[in-house]
Amino acid sequence: MSSRKSKSNSLIHTECLSQVQRILRERFCRQSPHSNLFGVQVQYKHLSELLKRTALHGESNSVLIIGPRGSGKTMLINHALKELMEIEEVSENVLQVHLNGLLQINDKIALKEITRQLNLENVVGDKVFGSFAENLSFLLEALKKGDRTSSCPVIFILDEFDLFAHHKNQTLLYNLFDISQSAQTPIAVIGLTCRLDILELLEKRVKSRFSHRQIHLMNSFGFPQYVKIFKEQLSLPAEFPDKVFAEKWNENVQYLSEDRSVQEVLRKHFNISKNLRSLHMLLMLALNRVTASHPFMTAVDLMEASQLCSMDSKANIVHGLSVLEICLIIAMKHLNDIYEEEPFNFQMVYNEFQKFVQRKAHSVYNFEKPVVMKAFEHLQQLEFIKPMERTSGNSQREYQLMKLLLDNTQIMNALQKYPNCPTDVRQWATSSLSWL
Repeated sequence: MSSRKSKSNSLIHTECLSQVQRILRERFCRQSPHSNLFGVQVQYKHLSELLKRTALHGESNSVLIIGPRGSGKTMLINHALKELMEIEEVSENVLQVHLNGLLQINDKIALKEITRQLNLENVVGDKVFGSFAENLSFLLEALKKGDRTSSCPVIFILDEFDLFAHHKNQTLLYNLFDISQSAQTPIAVIGLTCRLDILELLEKRVKSRFSHRQIHLMNSFGFPQYVKIFKEQLSLPAEFPDKVFAEKWNENVQYLSEDRSVQEVLRKHFNISKNLRSLHMLLMLALNRVTASHPFMTAVDLMEASQLCSMDSKANIVHGLSVLEICLIIAMKHLNDIYEEEPFNFQMVYNEFQKFVQRKAHSVYNFEKPVVMKAFEHLQQLEFIKPMERTSGNSQREYQLMKLLLDNTQIMNALQKYPNCPTDVRQWATSSLSWL
């Protein structure tokens, strides 16, 4: 009976953990409108009021949301749109058009996407347009029909706004801003960009029709707020089904936020970047370690996740190299030390490697030159070295100038972790100025 009961408890426990994983992963990955905003309440209020004026009063507006990547621009607009669409008279009347500068790479593609999202395909039908300008004017006429009182407001969200500024003649931007300045269909044009100099990219005629409203997001919160965000992002919501488990989980999160080693990890991430994506990555990696046998996150989980976040990918690839390739990297390191970062060629590296081989009584490292050349080329394919200039068909590969893309610290750290690294190779790496 007791074994059956314990089995039932473990099933409930596993189900709880799967729900925890789902809720927190959605929060970390999707930036859903249900998650909280941090440190941008003033900007949120400004944007929300602007959208309401367009949706409820037919007032056209344009605004740029400017901030570094990961500062919450998309999350801000998603929250504002979610709140707007919860208003009953708005949800049925307001149209949204989402464009992205990475996808709509020219105005023609952007127009097709606007047509699709506004459900104007039937209006366009099989109509053949003689030119791009004609196509644009036809679509704009469809938007212009009616006045402010009888037209459906349209909200245009232009992600990667700076890329639209590179379109020929900035025709799309000009016409959208022109409509927003005239007494036609009420529209709101919202641009999202990480370029602080975005206005410098706009043509004079486009700039003159832009309202010059700007909302800046700069992640201006301090470390105490960062720790608070850490707690809020890891905590389970009040509506979590298993109240007892949720209470224990949240108590553990509170304990973690006060732990000195956890605070050191958070301080390190905060000093590197206030970007919440890096915090989400840290929490995601730590969450992956939570299992039925290890149901609560610990300080060790966060410390190991932090090490994974700051792991040097190039140094990790070094661990998979052959001993010959390691020897060539060490030879390049010594050449850099001797010639003060001057470029080198294969022949110089080969000569340096031969000095090491000749110092040894045995011939374990005595490879044929073509084999060494193959290893050298493999290092180039892995992008540990790169040519200083383009190669011509006539040039000899042995004498092509190269540059090492690893620094001494990366090389030495990688050697410390290299599995079964021969002692003499490690000693050669630590010797100063090679074998001169």
